[in-house]
Parts: sequence; structure tokens; C-alpha cells
Amino acid sequence: MGGIEVAAGLRGAVHTLLKVLEPEQVRELRAAPGRLDAAELREWTYLPGSRPGLSTEGLDGAQREAVDAVLTAAHGALGAELALGAIEVERHRRALVGARGPDRYWLRLLGDPEGDGPWGWRMNGHHLAVHVLVAAGDIRVTPHFIGSEPARIADGPHAGRRLLGPEEDLARDLVTDLDRARRAEAVFSATPPDDILTRDDPFADPGVLPAGLSYGAMTGPQQQLLEHLVRRYFDRAPAAYAQARWSEVRARGLEALSFAWAGGTVPGEQHYYCVRSPDFLIEYDNTQDNGNHAHSVWRHLRHDWGIDLLRTHYTDQHTHG
Repeated sequence: MGGIEVAAGLRGAVHTLLKVLEPEQVRELRAAPGRLDAAELREWTYLPGSRPGLSTEGLDGAQREAVDAVLTAAHGALGAELALGAIEVERHRRALVGARGPDRYWLRLLGDPEGDGPWGWRMNGHHLAVHVLVAAGDIRVTPHFIGSEPARIADGPHAGRRLLGPEEDLARDLVTDLDRARRAEAVFSATPPDDILTRDDPFADPGVLPAGLSYGAMTGPQQQLLEHLVRRYFDRAPAAYAQARWSEVRARGLEALSFAWAGGTVPGEQHYYCVRSPDFLIEYDNTQDNGNHAHSVWRHLRHDWGIDLLRTHYTDQHTHG
């Protein structure tokens, strides 16, 4: 589906959600700022704790199904699997520590999905941060954060499940395939950082990431691994947007990509990696809880929060107002 079709599907899913919510819940769902580029709307976190908006704690079955439908409509097939999977893993984590009660995520509806102007939708909670903006038939989906605690489920009906397993394995296959000289350039520390380096910054600074090993310095098979890794993150998004971002990477030149790693290379050891480019960055860490607690984030340096679409909208509004 193209951007227009995705926007229409997302609009329909939000419309269904609004119909099953009570008036007070709708008031909690809608964000207060008049402009979608307000600074407070760029405040986010993937840590535990309350957020502004409508909490999922008090939703009934039909309402929660409608929320899941909105979450699904905002993603491609892989992204929906990961977003819903992060919620499932969080339920498992709570059960491990004996915590009872419903899921705790917060939703915000920005703007008017029935109107002609830009609008958006966000869902935030522990290990899940989804930010979607729609304008002029186009869509933006970053910052996009998925975490998994535990990274590998040890027991129960989902024993052995690794929500972010491919994200970890592709990167490990790449770093372990490097020869001594290339690995010396890619591995910047034997000790990984304790979290992603960009954390929950409103605007991600690629300058905080290590330079790493460039795509051009890799062998052909290593380049293919890096390409597969990048596309794995892009495929969280609806297909049309994911393909557009990959075409953007190819047009700029794959040589602009670089990859860096820190920590151990044996499965189960604590580790971190990142991918840098002039347009986007990717980070992954599995360092907490003795290497069984994973974080992953995709940031686009021009598209985060839909800033590019909003800038165009507000500029046009001012020009023609």
C-alpha cells in the first residue's frame, strides 16, 4: 500500500477506536497542544512510568481490540508483530515478578484525523514507543523504539522466544565475520554502554555514536549482512515508507553507511551496536540483566516527529494565510 492507503487505513482504525470510547476517555486521548510541532510533544521515554494521554489500564475488551487495530495499522507486518510482541513480553515480565493488573500504555491522538490538516497518533509505555504523523497523504513513523525484557523467554508457553532475535543475530553475524583489521575498526569498546547512546533525546544526535566500519570497507557478504540489518529496521514501517527509505539510502550511496559494535560477540554476552548514515541511525543494546534485556531504536534525522511534513504544512499555511 502507498502512503494514501496507509493513511486511510489508519484513519479508519482511529475512527473505530473513537466510537468505542466513552466521552471522558476521548478527552484523555486527545492531546492539548494546538500545533503538532509543540516541543512537549517531542518528550518521550521507553522507561516505566506514567505518560500523558489515555491509559490502557481501564479499557474493556472491545476498546483494547480497537487500540491493537490502530497499532497494527501504523506498521508493516513485521512492525505490528514487534509492537504487539513487546506488549506480550512485558506481560511475561510482570508475571515473573508477581505483578498483577492490566497493561500500562498511554495513547495520544494529535490533531483531527477527519480533517484535511496533519494529525498523528502515539503509543508509549515500558519498552514501546510508537510515533506516527500523517500529512498530505504521507506518513512518518519515527522515533520507533522496541524493547524486550527478557530478551529470551526461558520458560512457559513462549519458552525460547527472542522478540529481537534477528536484530541481534544479523549484527553478530556481521561482526564475527570481520577479519582482525576490520574488527579493530568496527569494535570501539570491549565494554558496551549500559543503554542506547541517544537515549530518549527529542532530536537524536548522530555525533554521539562511534564512527565504526564503513560499508565500503566491508567484503560483499558483510555488506549484504549490513543491508539486511538496515532493512529489518525499515520493515517495521508500512511497506511503501520502508521502500522509500531504502531507495533513499541507495540514492545517497550505500558507502555512507557504517557499523559499530561494543562488548562480547558470543551469544549471551552483553553487547551493543549501531548503524549510522547521514539520514538515519539505528541502535541496539542488550546489556542489562546480564545480557537478557534488549533495546532497539530507529531514528530518522529529518523525519522524526514528522517535522519535515509539519514544516511544509505550516510554511504553506503562513504563505497562503
